[in-house]
Parts: sequence; C-alpha cells; structure tokens
Amino acid sequence: QVQVVESGGGLVQAGGSLRLSCTASGYMFNVLPMGWYRQAPGKQRELVAEISIGTINYADSVKGRFTLSRDNAQKTMYLQMTGLKAEDTAVYYCFRGSSWGQGTQVTVSS
Repeated sequence: QVQVVESGGGLVQAGGSLRLSCTASGYMFNVLPMGWYRQAPGKQRELVAEISIGTINYADSVKGRFTLSRDNAQKTMYLQMTGLKAEDTAVYYCFRGSSWGQGTQVTVSS
C-alpha cells in the first residue's frame, strides 16, 4: 500500500514563502501522477499543481508563484510557494496515483 505523507505547512505572513514536502512510498516513484490539491474552509478541493509523464500543470491562481519539483531518489515531491496571499490559506493535500496524504495546513495572514 502506498503511503503519502505531507509536511511543511504553517503560518506565514502575506508575501512570504513556504515549502511543502510530500514523501511517498511504493515502486516506480516517478511513474504515477503526483501533485497537490488544496481545500479552503467552505470550498471544494481544487487542484494546485500536478506532474504527469514529466509535464507539470498549475492552477491559474498559482502560476508564477508556486513551483512543483520532485526528487526521485528521495521519493519526495516539493511545492515551493512564494508570494503567498490570504486566499492561499487552505489544507494542502498531496496525492500519488490514487493515494492521498492527510493534509497539511497553510495559513497566510494578511
């Protein structure tokens, strides 16, 4: 069973930066699609960024501010978030294939 674990959330002021990490177990780490979703209070879960077959896609709301990267040797994926805004406040979830992590809270104070 694939395990997915996020870390790196926290409280940051608007304009600040955070880096989220996602470590996933399982074989062929770089084969399955991976990425990040987020869910803000009272809102639906939305895709933030994903990587599939080497292609990275970003939500329009985070383009130019967030960067997804992956270290296959460490089986870890990262989401570097810069220029954070209050509207980025949400629980961020990592996924690999059909497996999901428990989420990590990101709170941006304005």
